[in-house]
Amino acid sequence: MAEKVNETIIDEIAHLARLEFNAEEKVQIANDLNRMLGFIDKLNELNTYEIEPLIYLSNEHTVLREDEVGPSLSTKEALKNAAKKDSDYFKAPKVIG
Repeated sequence: MAEKVNETIIDEIAHLARLEFNAEEKVQIANDLNRMLGFIDKLNELNTYEIEPLIYLSNEHTVLREDEVGPSLSTKEALKNAAKKDSDYFKAPKVIG
């Protein structure tokens, strides 16, 4: 492992993230981060020379249909079951003050 996570690094990360940790939390976070970095170091030991990078998570391809114009609802039909409506529009409660 190149560098161990220490209290100084935890303080820098906490400052950037606008977080505050007590001494006990700093120790736990440092342990967790060091374990993660150890796992990454373990992965770096693998020979990936002839392995192609993974671009997609599966080999499946999305089959898209052609866009086709079809029948649509008239304004009157679309507004028929609306709880609140104007002559041509749906009315919704105001959500931004």
